[in-house]
Amino acid sequence: MLRFLETVRVIRRNDPAARGLLEILLCYPGLHALFFHRLANPLWKWGVPLLPRLISHLSRLLTGIEIHPGAAIGRRVFIDHGMGVVIGETAVVGDDCLIYQGVTLGGTSLKREKRHPTLEHNVVVGSGAKVIGNITIGHHSRVGSGSVVIKSAPPHSTIIGVPGHILEEKEADDRPGRELEHNRMPDTVARAITALHEQVEALARQVGELHARPVQTVLPAGMTRLEVEEAFRTMSASAEDPYEHAPSFEEGGGI
Repeated sequence: MLRFLETVRVIRRNDPAARGLLEILLCYPGLHALFFHRLANPLWKWGVPLLPRLISHLSRLLTGIEIHPGAAIGRRVFIDHGMGVVIGETAVVGDDCLIYQGVTLGGTSLKREKRHPTLEHNVVVGSGAKVIGNITIGHHSRVGSGSVVIKSAPPHSTIIGVPGHILEEKEADDRPGRELEHNRMPDTVARAITALHEQVEALARQVGELHARPVQTVLPAGMTRLEVEEAFRTMSASAEDPYEHAPSFEEGGGI
């Protein structure tokens, strides 16, 4: 019961749309899914057959959130909106984590082993993100929306992209509401495009400088007019038919 009340307080703190206690109790599927999981998880640990999975299945029908009864869910976890969230059997979600809709904590192995990810405490997973395999996301990390994470990340990391790229933060940022600032996530694709654009501009300047050079800087000094004309005729002839001296192949001869 204490954990349930803690989750209610977390929702009131992190969701400005929450208007009151009754609204949270009746209209937040993430809260309902966690309530059902609190019922199913002990039964799973006790080895009760079938019933834990039935409770999990009922929860999925009512909330759109699928949490396997074997998953370990910490305290004060907030699943916001939640539709399409899938949390696998051996997944571990630490305290004070924030999970948005469409998130998958999935596995990559058919063996009966630890095959799902571990989220340490205070991890934020953006909407549509996929965290796959037996990996660990360090505490106070953020996974950007739509990212696909297949490698472990150290604490205080920002992970974005497909596959996920780790941008390590030098200092912890404990400002209230910082985990909700998805608009401040760095854009690695934009950075790469900007770098390529700068390289293309530099190459264009170099080519322009080469075209602007006078002819006498290219030809050796001291050449007579006839020698210059002969040199240009030779270059023009070689440019007209570059394949004139290329070896010929018989038809049907193959390569």
